[in-house]
Amino acid sequence: MPFLQLTFDLEAIDASLAEQACFAAGALSVTLSDARDDAVLEPAPGEVRLWPATRVMALFAGDADGSAVATGIASELQIAAARLQAQTLADRAWEREWLAHFHAMRFGQRLWVAPYHARLEEALVVRLDPGLAFGTGTHPTTAMCLTWLDSHLCPGARVIDYGCGSGILALAAARLGAARTECFDIDAQALIAAADNAARNGLADHIRIVPEQAQLTPGADVLLANILSSTLCALAARFARLVRPGGRVVLAGLLEHEVDEVTRGYRAWFDMCTFGARDGWVGLAGVRG
Repeated sequence: MPFLQLTFDLEAIDASLAEQACFAAGALSVTLSDARDDAVLEPAPGEVRLWPATRVMALFAGDADGSAVATGIASELQIAAARLQAQTLADRAWEREWLAHFHAMRFGQRLWVAPYHARLEEALVVRLDPGLAFGTGTHPTTAMCLTWLDSHLCPGARVIDYGCGSGILALAAARLGAARTECFDIDAQALIAAADNAARNGLADHIRIVPEQAQLTPGADVLLANILSSTLCALAARFARLVRPGGRVVLAGLLEHEVDEVTRGYRAWFDMCTFGARDGWVGLAGVRG
């Protein structure tokens, strides 16, 4: 059975009110998406952060009266009905639609990240499917960190993945020979996802899920943090306490204009340098003094 999809830009409308209006009109699902390719990373605990330009997509049964539904939603939200665009969608296996967009990817010379359905004979493969937690390797910051790990991680290293999301960096470190990797994130869902991904990759014995940052083990050889620059600056002293002298910190999640500020924030403890740049995003690495 086909479906009716109504789409409109959120603009100044409150997101919760938009969702309520759509569901009250009979929506089967409501999705908020990025209308302009703006990145949103690491919301604070309890925070729901939307993109600067957010698009609402509401899915209805195919026999719904599109004109009447659009008029009702527009009236409820006090906007022009012309803002809502209607489209008929053919029925598909929606839960598998992402397969068309997520393929095996290589980072550096040895490391691969691939979905479970991909046939791949390479030795160093992290298997991962898209889920609720951020991180499959497709974002430039994640890709830079994975490439850095492939080139620089020494076997037997002790690693901390701070702000782990899906756990992809921890999984990659473990696959590349890290002796111990600890995952921490402020999002409980991320910790669940990281633990599940570690188990599915056969790496549960090499990865420790840490629910409280105070439980992280000092003396790390490498600390990875793919989070927002403002948070990176605030955590500089904490990271210095967690990394051993001569160890390394690897920072991503910052834009080009934020490099100088983050570098200044870490200079008291680390010798910092840029290790990569992609699509306006920059990676910094530093050696602990």
